[in-house]
Amino acid sequence: MQTLAAIDYTILIAFFAILAAIGFSLKRVASKSLENYFLGGRRLPWWLLGVSGMASFLDMTGTMIITSFIFMLGPRGLFIEFRGGAVLVLAVFLLWTGKWHHRSGCMTGAEWMTYRFGDGGGGKAARLLRAISEIVFMIMMLTYLIKGAGLFLSMFMPFSPALCAFIMVSVVTVYIMASGFYGVVFTDLFQSFVILAGVAVVVVMAVFKVTDSQSLAAVAAKVTQNADWLSSVPHWRTTMPAGYEAYRSLALFAIFYLVRNVLSGMGEGDDQRFFGARSERECGLLTFFWTWLMMFRWPMMIGFAVLGLYLADAMFPDQTVLAQAAALIKEHVPGVAKAQWAQVLAGIVNQPGNYPPDLIAGLETLLGGGALGDKLHLLSFEGAIDPERILPAVILKCMAPGVRGLLLVVFLAASLTTFASQINRATAFFTRDIYQGFLRPRARNAEYIRASWCFGAFAVAASMLMAHTVANINDIWGWIIMGLAGGRVIPMALRFYWWRLNGQGYAIGMAAVLAGAGIQRAAAPAMSELHQFLILVGVGFAGCIAGTYAFAPADRATLERFYRTTRPFGVWGPLRDTLPPEARAAMRREHRSDLLALPFTLAWQVSLFLLPMQLVIRTYDAFFATLGIFAAGLTGMYFLWYRKLPPADPAPPESTAQS
Repeated sequence: MQTLAAIDYTILIAFFAILAAIGFSLKRVASKSLENYFLGGRRLPWWLLGVSGMASFLDMTGTMIITSFIFMLGPRGLFIEFRGGAVLVLAVFLLWTGKWHHRSGCMTGAEWMTYRFGDGGGGKAARLLRAISEIVFMIMMLTYLIKGAGLFLSMFMPFSPALCAFIMVSVVTVYIMASGFYGVVFTDLFQSFVILAGVAVVVVMAVFKVTDSQSLAAVAAKVTQNADWLSSVPHWRTTMPAGYEAYRSLALFAIFYLVRNVLSGMGEGDDQRFFGARSERECGLLTFFWTWLMMFRWPMMIGFAVLGLYLADAMFPDQTVLAQAAALIKEHVPGVAKAQWAQVLAGIVNQPGNYPPDLIAGLETLLGGGALGDKLHLLSFEGAIDPERILPAVILKCMAPGVRGLLLVVFLAASLTTFASQINRATAFFTRDIYQGFLRPRARNAEYIRASWCFGAFAVAASMLMAHTVANINDIWGWIIMGLAGGRVIPMALRFYWWRLNGQGYAIGMAAVLAGAGIQRAAAPAMSELHQFLILVGVGFAGCIAGTYAFAPADRATLERFYRTTRPFGVWGPLRDTLPPEARAAMRREHRSDLLALPFTLAWQVSLFLLPMQLVIRTYDAFFATLGIFAAGLTGMYFLWYRKLPPADPAPPESTAQS
C-alpha cells in the first residue's frame, strides 16, 4: 500500500501545531463571557464571518460525497446535491431569515423561542425542544463527518477508519473547546487559505489533463457507463451504478430537493454568524460573500472527478474483476454488513495474516498483488468502483509527495472547520438553553464554560459510537437531510409565518418529528428519501396543529413585541393591524422585494456553481448559456436586494429574549 512521504508528515504536523496555537492563544479572550465564547462578542466583521461560513460548510465528508456524484454524473451531480451540498438555503438566509434572526438580539436559536413564545410554559417547552432537536441533529452531523473522515484517512494511514477518525476528532475537540467561536472563526480564516491553495492545485491538474471534451466523454462513458457525463442538463432519467439506483430520476429529485431546501431555508437561519453580526446589513453581506466563496468548491470537485476517471480507467481496464473480488470477500467473511465493509477492507490491507490465505491469494490474482491495497480500497460493497473513495484515491495515486501532504491538509482543514462549527453550535445550545436555561441559571461563567467542555466531549464520544453503525456516508447524509432535518421543516417554518402557533404546538410537533425519525431509522432504514421526507413532514404538521389548538395562543404582548421587531410576512392579521399605516407599507415593500428576489438569487447561485465546472471540462457552449442565466440573476439581485440593504449600524442589537 502506498503511504505518505516524510515531507507529507511534516506538513501535517505543522498544520496541527498552527491550529493548536491559534486555539489556545484565544482561550483567554473567549472565556470572558458566554457572548464572547459563543458569538465572538458580536464584534467580528462581515467578511470574516463569511469566510468562516464557507469554511464551516466545506467539509471533507461532504466534498467526498459530492465528488462521488460528479464522478458518476459529471456537472449534473450538482442537481443531486440540491438536497444539501449546493447550500440553496443560503439564498433564503441572504434575503430574509438571516436578518430576521439578527433582529432578536438572541444568542441561540433555542433562546429565540422565548423571544417568540414568551417565558411561560409554552416558551420554555419550545426552547427545550429546539435545543434537544438541534443537539440530536448536531450529533448526527458529527456522526456523518466522523464516518467520512475515517474512510478518507484510512486510505493514507495504516489504521482502521475508526482509529483514524478518533485521532482527528480528539485534536479538534481540544482546541475548539478552549477557544469557542473565536477559535472557530480564526482557524477557519487560516484554513480557508489552505483550502484555496488546494483548489488551485487540483483545478490546474485537471485542466491540463483534459485535452478536449470528447476524449473526456469517452473515458467517462467507459468508466461510468454514462453517455451524458458532459451534460449540464438534469435529465428525467439517467444511468446510475449499483447502490445508487434511487437517483435515476434526476430531474424529479432536483425539483424535489429544490422545494425542500427553500422550505427549509424559510424556517432556519439561526446560525451563530447572524446572531453575532454587527448589523442587519452585514447579515446580508456576509451571506453574499459566503456564497461566492462556496463557488471554489465546485471546480475542485469536478477536478477530482476528472482525475478519478482517468485513474479508474488505468487501474481497472476490466471492471468485471471488482464484482468477483467483492463476492470472494463475502464468501470468506460471511455476514459482513455494508456498514462494516470499509473496516474489513482496511483489515485485509493492513493485517492480511488475520484472514484466510485463500482470500488473500484470490484477491491478489484478481486485482494484482503489487497494488492490492490501493485497488482494494476502491472496491464497493456492490462489487464496483466505490465513488465515495475516488477523492482520497486521487490524492494518493496522482499527487507527488509534498503536494499530497498539502491536499491532505486541505481536506483535514475542510473537515476540521465543519466539525468545529458543529461542536461549537451544539455546546451553545446545551450550555445556554439547557444548563443555564433550566439547570443552573445563576452559576458563574467559569462553570458554564466547563459544562460546555464536558458536553462537547460527550457529543463527540456518542458520535464516534454511532458512526460504527452507518453503512456509508450517502446513507447517513440522506437520512439527516431528508428525514431528520426534513421533518423539522414545518415546526421551524410555522413559527415565522403563522401567528397562532404557540410554544406547545412547536414543542409537540418537534417531539413528534424526533420520535418519528428515530423509529423510521430503526424500523425501515431502507425507506426512500422522498417517503422519509413526506411522512415526517406530515408527522410534524399533525403535531404542530394538535398542540397549537390544545392550548391558548402565546401572550399578546409577547406576540406584539416579536412582530414589531422581526417584521415577518405570513398569516399575521391580528398583529398587523396594531402597526401604524407607514410601518405596514414599509413592511409590504420589504417583503415584496425579498420574495421577488428569491428566483433571481437561486438562479445566480446555481449558475455560479455550474460555470467553473463547465470551464474545467471545456463545454464552452454550455458555459455561455449558463453565463447568461448568471448575469440575469445577479442583475435582479442588485435591484431587488442590494440597493435596498439598510445602512450599516455599528451597534449590535440588545437582547430582547429572556433567559
